[in-house]
Amino acid sequence: MATPHDLFDTLLASARAFCGSKEPPAPSVGQYLRTEIARRVPALGRGEEDAQRLQLAALATCFKLECCISGTHSMDLVALEPFGEYVSLPGLDCTFPGGYSGLPDHMLSALPEGSVLLNKAVRTIWWQGSFREEGDEARDFPIRVECEDGDTFLADHVIVTVPLGFLKERHQDFFQPPLPKRKAEAIRRLGFGTNNKIFLEFEQPFWEPQQQLLEVVWEDESPLEEPSANLEANWFKKLTGFVVLQPHGHVLCGFIAGEESEYMETLSDAEVLSTMTRVLRTLTGNPRLPAPRSVLRSRWHSASYTRGSYSYVAVGSSGDDIDVLAQPLPEDPKDPRPLQLLFPGEATHRTFYSTTHGALLSGWREAERLNQLFKAPGPAPQL
Repeated sequence: MATPHDLFDTLLASARAFCGSKEPPAPSVGQYLRTEIARRVPALGRGEEDAQRLQLAALATCFKLECCISGTHSMDLVALEPFGEYVSLPGLDCTFPGGYSGLPDHMLSALPEGSVLLNKAVRTIWWQGSFREEGDEARDFPIRVECEDGDTFLADHVIVTVPLGFLKERHQDFFQPPLPKRKAEAIRRLGFGTNNKIFLEFEQPFWEPQQQLLEVVWEDESPLEEPSANLEANWFKKLTGFVVLQPHGHVLCGFIAGEESEYMETLSDAEVLSTMTRVLRTLTGNPRLPAPRSVLRSRWHSASYTRGSYSYVAVGSSGDDIDVLAQPLPEDPKDPRPLQLLFPGEATHRTFYSTTHGALLSGWREAERLNQLFKAPGPAPQL
């Protein structure tokens, strides 16, 4: 008999197969999965109810993990037809030895000193204008970037790398004139959700040395039933489990997505630590399990320049919206001042959205647009 994980993986693979379908069987991945689960986990005979209940409970955990991967509150929000466009990059996850800052630090090392300014929050990007430096009437620029501290910068081209969550909340006043309707609609339709990590540090590990994962399954849950809407009482139940962080050996990393994750951000460290201690004591059956000595968690939704973690293709949107979001402005390719605004970012990569490599590749894509614009015409080919 297939395990719940095997069944869920099989159903996910079949969900991806509807890519390009004119009439997918359901609007969302969640609805499709639930219909298939109800069909494949039929009512069992007397004496087998417990086995069915546990199978459904494990499948509920699979749903939560997929919410973390997709960066969504519910798989009911993720569109079924374009789901298969996403491509998983082969190979293992890459962990930077000195932390994530190693990636931008490496990039910055190639730039002249002083060329990157920090703590310069931007209030408004004025484009399609005619702006001049004071005292220089000979040259005008189409763009003026106005910072919250009052400083301004004039430019021919601006690469806008803010997350989709920020654009959803601020694009109407962040760009002047406002973005064209087509791009504004793509921003509205695409999905953007929250996936947070909770790190717990222990004096001593309470798990086996070879253990890599502690999965959380709540026996009273089922993907075929509506989860509790009481965030205060049940937010921790959205937790999928904990990964043992190597080589530390005494740190667990938990994952939690959606509205429960956003609620977690409003709690104090002490409240999160206390709840995680209670969850782990329940999970292990050990009421005297020592509490973690420290907790650290991300707060992607609360951060005003992100407002969440990463994008997904929501019901009502498609990969075409990703392409529209990626298109530079002005829209007219014959505009005498092209490529004023360029839009890289994970939400602008049609097959690698939600990933760091998608963000990186989209940045190279926009840099290449400018390279092509500035490229001097080469010598005429020899006939």
